[in-house]
Amino acid sequence: MRTAKISRKTAETDIEVEIDLDGTGSYDNKTGVGFFDHMLDQLSRHALIDMKIRTEGDLHIDDHHTVEDTGIALGQALRQALGDKRGIRRYGECHLAMDDAQVRCALDLSGRPFLICNLDFRAPKIGSFDTELVQEFFQALATHGGITLHVDRIHGHNAHHVAEAAFKAVARALRHAVEPDPRRSDAIPSTKGAL
Repeated sequence: MRTAKISRKTAETDIEVEIDLDGTGSYDNKTGVGFFDHMLDQLSRHALIDMKIRTEGDLHIDDHHTVEDTGIALGQALRQALGDKRGIRRYGECHLAMDDAQVRCALDLSGRPFLICNLDFRAPKIGSFDTELVQEFFQALATHGGITLHVDRIHGHNAHHVAEAAFKAVARALRHAVEPDPRRSDAIPSTKGAL
């Protein structure tokens, strides 16, 4: 079973994450940050990863710790659910269009975390949500999931569309990368023999 449950508690946040890599994209995410919940729902739905997230954070300060720490816990859950990564495709990519926005994502479940994030939002906020937190989430996800993650805005001016296209592109790339490779279901996808 490629599932994981992660609990993470600090002075700033209290988080429970449950995922199933072989799900149908069902989701139940509650972080107290409405736009972020919407993005997590998109991530689950388009990656076909069942996801349940409960985050209680210090929202009286701002959304930063809630978003970043949720990314940390979700990255840890992905890493745990993937185990030794035997039989997965490992790589994923997606060009995704959403109205005026087009975002490209390429990722590698290499175990070597790295983020390139060129979304260049033209607005500092989407409602009350700070657009800079999109990169903070992806940084935490990549670092704690062991993912080399590249996310680039090709074009787009509406910040909501750019953010949503980014989450959906990452989701579609992740979906492909975690899928079993029917041609090498027994092998670690690396010439090193380990990831």
